[in-house]
Amino acid sequence: MQVRLCRAKNTGEIFAMKKLKKSEMLSRGQVEHVRSERNLLVEVDSRCIVQLYYSFQDSEFLYLIMEYLPGGDIMTLLMREDILSEDVARFYIAESILAIHSIHQHNYVHRDIKPDNLLLDRNGHLKLSDFGLCKPLDDKYSTILLEDGLICQENPSGSSGHSGADGAPWLMPKDQLLRWKRNRRALAYSTVGTLDYMAPEILLKKGYGMECDWWSLGAIMYEMLVGYPPFCSDDPRITCRKIINWKACLKFPDEPKISEEAKDLICHLLCDVETRLGTGGVEEIKAHPWFKSVQWDMLYEMEAAYKPTVNGELDTQNFEKFPEVEGPPSSTPTVGPWRKMLTSKDNNFIGFTFKKSDVLNSLESSGADLKPQGVSRTPSLVSLLGRMELLENETSVEEQRPED
Repeated sequence: MQVRLCRAKNTGEIFAMKKLKKSEMLSRGQVEHVRSERNLLVEVDSRCIVQLYYSFQDSEFLYLIMEYLPGGDIMTLLMREDILSEDVARFYIAESILAIHSIHQHNYVHRDIKPDNLLLDRNGHLKLSDFGLCKPLDDKYSTILLEDGLICQENPSGSSGHSGADGAPWLMPKDQLLRWKRNRRALAYSTVGTLDYMAPEILLKKGYGMECDWWSLGAIMYEMLVGYPPFCSDDPRITCRKIINWKACLKFPDEPKISEEAKDLICHLLCDVETRLGTGGVEEIKAHPWFKSVQWDMLYEMEAAYKPTVNGELDTQNFEKFPEVEGPPSSTPTVGPWRKMLTSKDNNFIGFTFKKSDVLNSLESSGADLKPQGVSRTPSLVSLLGRMELLENETSVEEQRPED
């Protein structure tokens, strides 16, 4: 997968274009992932999540045209700052709660809440992204586990599988912690990915619902305040064991100091489903004393806790640069873009095409009030495809940011 910047010629608007190779989606069994992401983005209209403007396909690729958020992501912020103050962490955890709740309201569970899926706009406000692992809530049982075949089992003895000389099996040695921090971005983009934020009920292949997303948020909050996730290890097997045995492994270091209210909230998110805040509804979390100063209705109206440096609409300094990776030459005959569009008849991706302006026009004609959603008018699909300036063969690429 590739994510690139592109500009619409007729309006000058900048978009992020996610480009997915069909053959790879089929070979990896990820067709449902792509469909889930597209369906959720079409269905959920919230300023708390990344906006989808168009989706379309040709004979080789799927394309998602989305808003570009130049502020980077929470992972980049954590890598730069190491730890966040409780005020900054509270702001971003609060906006994350609103974002997660916005998809829960539509009966979707995200299942992949992690810092690199929490993006920042140019003003520093947070938006949730990457919905490839989302599922409708009525599909209770998961089919995903660890792609390298790792199996997690409960350990009644409470051992995390990692012993240190200091007698604290939950504590990661400093040299390993530094190595984990150096490699965290590479791990995020690896085939296996990171387990650091995954709830135990998912790893144990138990039935689960949207409460697994609140566990993930608790792990992110811990990392914001402490500097690393609560169960991290440079060995994913050990991370898995620590999560399963969280009762023995969830500890807080002496430094840095964090408030008792923050610890209490983390402990009520990283716990059994039955007692986890959010299982009975999002208001359980919002009512926690750590959020007593939060004006929930004003979060996206006020100045953000952190203002990213953004120099111009094409600035990508808040994202890491990656070298071009050329795939094998295509066996598909070379034809023009419109011919490719017209000859694309892959039954696996029927119904993928979407144009947001059509939805807006339909709502306007029905007399619906669009103001609360804050949606701006967008160019038509014809103008986008016919006149979008892309710098790669028939497309003009400004920048690249792979995500997977």
